[in-house]
Amino acid sequence: MTLLKADPADTVFPVEHLCDFAITFASMRTLTTPTATRLIASISHGSVEGPGLCGEFLAGGGDWITVGSDGVARMDVRALIRTHDGELVHLTSTGRVTLPDTAISRFTAGETIAWNEMHARSAPLFETGAERYAWLNSTVTVAVNELALDHVDYRVYRVG
Repeated sequence: MTLLKADPADTVFPVEHLCDFAITFASMRTLTTPTATRLIASISHGSVEGPGLCGEFLAGGGDWITVGSDGVARMDVRALIRTHDGELVHLTSTGRVTLPDTAISRFTAGETIAWNEMHARSAPLFETGAERYAWLNSTVTVAVNELALDHVDYRVYRVG
């Protein structure tokens, strides 16, 4: 049974740069369990800069990362943004990260791993009650990430 009338392979999704995130962690804790290695990164602060959204990350959010036996890190981000004009925007994001063997020791030593040195992609979603930012509630985004033990950076694209 075919559900789609057009071949998805022929579909091109336009994207436009929405903003960049620069997030600094207050702490990174590691916990090894029988099912996975878990990294819990608490947000200290951060910035949101771009043509579509500007503001700051408020302290208290975080990233609950689960690294499975397959070596894939699964991101689970929840955070709060205060826009440049004082509105609040809730952010959730999921994604996947795989580091090549050559980058793992650099990462654990505290180096930043650039987006083109690994596979790190995420899908931030926004939720707000602010009327001027209501368009964010229906916006789908994708992002490329750079990361280190003490921070993570996102380049966020709105999918058309």
